[in-house]
Amino acid sequence: MTKPDLGRFGVFGHYSQWQQLTPAQLREIESLGYGAIWAGGSPAADLPWVDTLLEATDTLQVATGIVNIWTAAAGPIAESFHRIEAAHPGRFLLGIGVGHPEAGHEYRKPYDALAEYLDKLDEYGVPKHRRVVAALGPQVLKLSARRSAGAHPYLTTPEHTAQARELIGPDAFLAPEHKVVPTTDERFREEHVTDAEQARATGRKALAIYLNLTNYLNNWKRLGFSDDELAKPGSDRFVDAVVAHGTAEQIAARLNEHIDAGADHVPVQMLTSPDKLVPALAELAGPLGLS
Repeated sequence: MTKPDLGRFGVFGHYSQWQQLTPAQLREIESLGYGAIWAGGSPAADLPWVDTLLEATDTLQVATGIVNIWTAAAGPIAESFHRIEAAHPGRFLLGIGVGHPEAGHEYRKPYDALAEYLDKLDEYGVPKHRRVVAALGPQVLKLSARRSAGAHPYLTTPEHTAQARELIGPDAFLAPEHKVVPTTDERFREEHVTDAEQARATGRKALAIYLNLTNYLNNWKRLGFSDDELAKPGSDRFVDAVVAHGTAEQIAARLNEHIDAGADHVPVQMLTSPDKLVPALAELAGPLGLS
């Protein structure tokens, strides 16, 4: 099975964020060398905005990160996949996942629920190599390699990437998301506040909700973080591990640790205001070797 080819780096954001960008901004992201837009936030199954993003660009790919299997049934998702594929062949990657038990949906054992959903995608003709699974723990990582192109871990570290690569083998696709705070942004030039302090404060705002979610907490504990480090608002060591900050060169070095650990592609989530997103991506593109 051929791995998806999304380039080394993509851009991650909530699906509503991408609908707010202009075609010119989308084309600029494409021209900078980012290979894919990853859309999080558990969108509805019809996915009309995917067509819009692809129509505005020529080579940029779109991936869901992720469609929630509890809120988007496999049948309608398959219909959307086939519609998008017919119009834009080879430019859409379907990412699925189980979300969180705290969300209040009917929630069964994640492994069994994912396996059944993947069975349905098989039945509806969604190719194995055009789908990925949100995976953190060992069993779901192995499932992602057997039943899809591979894994899309979220909020992890290069150490997790190395462990995941060993579990899924060399042939599966691996695309870990990583958050970034561009501390060269003039927002951080506040008197008596260092770049690192402000970057961590920004990171902690983004991380707050995840420090309530069992699946993430369990994964971070497997990576060696203590209960004290994961108690809100999170220790400096923990925040620095999952949120890259510093100069563009320092951020690029951190992101490349995922590549060195075995990632095929890293979706970069910029924690910056919408008007600064494209300039921040442009500043990072050079150090990442994209432009």
